[in-house]
Amino acid sequence: MDNKQKTTAQTPAHIRYLSQTSLQGLQLTTQAVVESIEHLLHGREKKQVWNAPKAVITPPDGRYMMATLAAADDPPFLAVKSLLLNPENPKRGLKSINSLVTLLDSDTGLPLAILDGNWITAIRTAGLSAVAAKRLAKPEARIAAFIGCGVQAHSHLQAFAELFPLKEIRAFGRGSANRNKLCQSAEAMGLVAIASNTAQEAVSDADLIVTSVTISPQLIPFLDARWLKPGAFVSMTDLAAPWFSASMSSFDCIVVDDLEQEASMPQPLVDPALVAGDLTGLVNGDVTGRCTNDERTAFVFRGLALGDLAVAGLAYQRACELLQGTLIGNKHD
Repeated sequence: MDNKQKTTAQTPAHIRYLSQTSLQGLQLTTQAVVESIEHLLHGREKKQVWNAPKAVITPPDGRYMMATLAAADDPPFLAVKSLLLNPENPKRGLKSINSLVTLLDSDTGLPLAILDGNWITAIRTAGLSAVAAKRLAKPEARIAAFIGCGVQAHSHLQAFAELFPLKEIRAFGRGSANRNKLCQSAEAMGLVAIASNTAQEAVSDADLIVTSVTISPQLIPFLDARWLKPGAFVSMTDLAAPWFSASMSSFDCIVVDDLEQEASMPQPLVDPALVAGDLTGLVNGDVTGRCTNDERTAFVFRGLALGDLAVAGLAYQRACELLQGTLIGNKHD
């Protein structure tokens, strides 16, 4: 997202609703998403972008409720995402996670758009991983492993296939249906796809590893960083919950998404002594990325509101250019 994309000098008369179908039709590339995120991370360093720690509610019945907030002067947008995860939803025929993003003009406060939050979350999470992977993974990475084969696995497969010369994936998950679907998607992209029998089998020879295990109170860690080969990069989208905490010292470099957010949380993602810095520092050069081919590196993150803003703003701008989405009401009525 560059300066020439700056928007909202003239506020549109309608709120634009962008469904998952509409958003998919925009065909945003990983490169565009990465550039949008990096633009905001540079802006954050210049105090032109603001990112609040996420707000979380965890009722005792296992539900997870979360809200994020981020705003920027360039482009002049404010994004709020509301999300709810309920492990009981699949029994009702619903997705485990449902969410919504609202986009406002960050100068006037006038509403601009309502966007499907599940799509934004999938694309921004893979986008954040891609920003980290550009700096922490080996450029010649060819084998990717996925622990958890749901939405995040698919979005990361698409993103990493654009960035790296992938030849093969290994997939491991609880359900064979999701695992097989991921393998079929990889094969349709011309990749070799292997359904692994164990998690260790999946990750032990992989260059890139993505873990997206569904969080629940019953989750017991089962992944060991000591299984990883030298040079491996891991993106942990699941709060590192499935990883044995005692094995995290096997990484040579661990980066989190936001040190400020981490400081506000009652329980750190990983031992703070093992953390080299955050994504803002990595992009702006304050944190050193990969130094040698043998380093094991990891990106561990809760979810950065700035990422939601980057993708929602980019999608809104593209939708306005292409006249996509559904226009709702007249904001001046």
